Amino acid sequence: MIPDVDETLQALVRREALNGSGVDVAFDAPTREWVARRSGPTVSLYLYDIREDLARREVQWEVVRDPDGTIGERRPPARRFRLSYMVTAWTQRPEDEHRLLSALLSCFIRHERMAPEALSGALARQAIPLFLTAGLPLGTDRSIADVWSAMGGELKPSIDLVVITPFLDTRLEKAGPPVREEPRFTFVGAADVAAAEGAASAGGAAGEAATVAASGGRGRQRDGAAAARAGGGAPPLQEETVQLGTKATPGRIVRLRGIAH
Repeated sequence: MIPDVDETLQALVRREALNGSGVDVAFDAPTREWVARRSGPTVSLYLYDIREDLARREVQWEVVRDPDGTIGERRPPARRFRLSYMVTAWTQRPEDEHRLLSALLSCFIRHERMAPEALSGALARQAIPLFLTAGLPLGTDRSIADVWSAMGGELKPSIDLVVITPFLDTRLEKAGPPVREEPRFTFVGAADVAAAEGAASAGGAAGEAATVAASGGRGRQRDGAAAARAGGGAPPLQEETVQLGTKATPGRIVRLRGIAH
């Protein structure tokens, strides 16, 4: 994506800031050696920093559909990165450099969101826009003076241009088999639940009474618990499990739980 961003910026600067003049556009670092080799007026777009824009990161994977419309694969969302360019103008006179910087700044602020037809390469084939910010304050973790010191040059006026561009993750993962049946739900009425509880409670109480008689009264606590259930204690949970699909293409498992009133 970086070469496509370079090509997009170069075309934008030549078309709207330089207006067909003889000023050259370069992406070299403006070191002392480069300045000494320069042969004419030049605008330098030096890429000096690349960082991910964490505020724009997405976590939801995107779906890739087959020709019949079913979801066949999933892929990670695009990541946004901030490409920081140090824009400088190089001529024989400071006044000419200031005019170039003014034209460049006007060009950048007019295109905070790049039009799709102005993008180059792979950028023109994706739906995520390209954003430009120019002249914003730098973060506390870096200084433009440090950049000049690292290059061994002398500090001069510059525009800090940040391009927020997407980077596509080409990983693909197969999606699970599609669910081809709609969920089926079974509802039990209150009268049916009460009848089933009554039958279960009666059978349980009779069984525990027989156990108490055989054990000489050692089952009284269980008999009392059965009586409490038969006499209106907390109703048990009603649970039903439904599995959809077939053995070849299993579907979802739906589990319903409820309390009878």
